[in-house]
Amino acid sequence: MNTSIVSVIYFIIAAMFGALGQYLYKAGAESSSGTLFSYLTNLKLIGGVLCYITVMILFVAAFKKGGSLTVLYPIYATTFIWAALIALLAYGTPIKIINLVGMLLMIGGMYLMGK
Repeated sequence: MNTSIVSVIYFIIAAMFGALGQYLYKAGAESSSGTLFSYLTNLKLIGGVLCYITVMILFVAAFKKGGSLTVLYPIYATTFIWAALIALLAYGTPIKIINLVGMLLMIGGMYLMGK
């Protein structure tokens, strides 16, 4: 089965939303009091949930356009790269050389999985 470029783009966007959702979950957890009410009314947590709903919508749209699981799901692994970039920008978490090597290996693995 051929994977359309539109499906690939949808999965890249989904990966970005997935990383943003992770950041919002962390930020929301830091600003909540730990009660159920604080979770349900926390805008950052709600934003994280909305990000993951967006991810699922993009997944469905991508599969509808035509795509192979073995091509698309490795692309979603870029979530970890986007999360590292968000952590750098939001928290100043450094991206070390070993992290860059890991990212390059992930990208290489994505390429090989798509073959």
